[in-house]
Amino acid sequence: MQQETQLRYEGLIKDDRIHGSLYTDPRIFEEELEKIFYHGWVFIGHDSEIPKPGDFITRSIGRQPVVMVRGKDGDISVLLNRCAHRGSTVCAAERGNARVFTCPYHGWTYDLSGTLLSASYAGAYDQTFDKQAHGLPRASRVGSYRGFVFACFGQESMSLDDHLGSAKKLIDRACDLSPEGEIELTAGWVRHRFHANWKMLPENDTDGYHLGFTHAGFIKVIQSQYENFTVDENKVDGVLRDWGNGHTEIDFAQGYKRPFDWFGGGPEGKFAHYLSAMEQHYGRAAAQQRSFDGPPHAIIFPNLFLAEMNIVIFQPVRVDECIQWHTPMFLKGVPEFNTRLLRQSEGALGPASFIVPEDATIASRNQIGLEARTPEWLEVSRGAHREQVDSGGRRVSHLTDETTNRGFWRHYRNVMDAR
Repeated sequence: MQQETQLRYEGLIKDDRIHGSLYTDPRIFEEELEKIFYHGWVFIGHDSEIPKPGDFITRSIGRQPVVMVRGKDGDISVLLNRCAHRGSTVCAAERGNARVFTCPYHGWTYDLSGTLLSASYAGAYDQTFDKQAHGLPRASRVGSYRGFVFACFGQESMSLDDHLGSAKKLIDRACDLSPEGEIELTAGWVRHRFHANWKMLPENDTDGYHLGFTHAGFIKVIQSQYENFTVDENKVDGVLRDWGNGHTEIDFAQGYKRPFDWFGGGPEGKFAHYLSAMEQHYGRAAAQQRSFDGPPHAIIFPNLFLAEMNIVIFQPVRVDECIQWHTPMFLKGVPEFNTRLLRQSEGALGPASFIVPEDATIASRNQIGLEARTPEWLEVSRGAHREQVDSGGRRVSHLTDETTNRGFWRHYRNVMDAR
């Protein structure tokens, strides 16, 4: 049997264009799962989702079901949700609290660390049966940064600190909007199924070029800073940023005219308690600056979107299908904001919202269009001639350029050709 030729991504991803098969070839999708999701760092959840020992949530890494659980000692583990006996998922609930995990098929029971406690009717196994060899597989590494929990099932990947790199500042920007320096993801998650390749989601979410067209209705109805950024197309103001390692950002802060524009504005008295608490924690100057700058709008490669006051997860399913998860980002210490944040999340990302239905429609149209085999290549060259490098070493450019897409694809190519 003739062995298939190994794909080389340097031939599919150029500095100014990418090949359409990257979205449609099932072989490429399978390699992505293996190299990006099963051997690299992937966002799983937030530690506020499992505050007490025994608390757990179930998620997916690619197609692999996992359980994120807090042990009796307070440590967090990420376990493959697969019984070592016949492969059934041992945990069917999306979240809960457990003392042990028991497989519903044949009753094998595991502790919170994944160790097999008992195989039912164990007398049928002789002395060669090793319970230690039949536990729930654990992620080889689990790391956390400011409550954001990441897991890696591969042994050879870089450290989480190296993976996040300077983009840790984006997570800092989100957390530092709380007067206690922490966020909480306690509202539950909404999921939308996209009939599109998963990579279209991180590409789209830091693409400023589509905003005035895909979301034209939103921009007309809601006061936005879009026109402030596009009135002078030749002004390269550093709104787009490539942070390296596939992490990308649109920084809307330069378009805000007043404190709390990012929160919909309102009378100053509404924010008095919040500002007072922020000043006590960070000092007056920092508190005032954060009231102007607001939250990040950024991708942490490969599957986390810091969507301003929302947190989003991308879950690949098939080459032409993915699921987007979203939940509002609550600020610890400011519970009076939660109801408004929940309503804003529904309005921006819910099933009848301004944003997600339009993005989902465009993504599905992209996927359909890509089945046409010509032209073979897609353009990502916009604004390449006017990119600049800022003092932090990041590539920056105009809102409508494709700097962030090029940054995503550069890192993707490195990862896919490295292993």
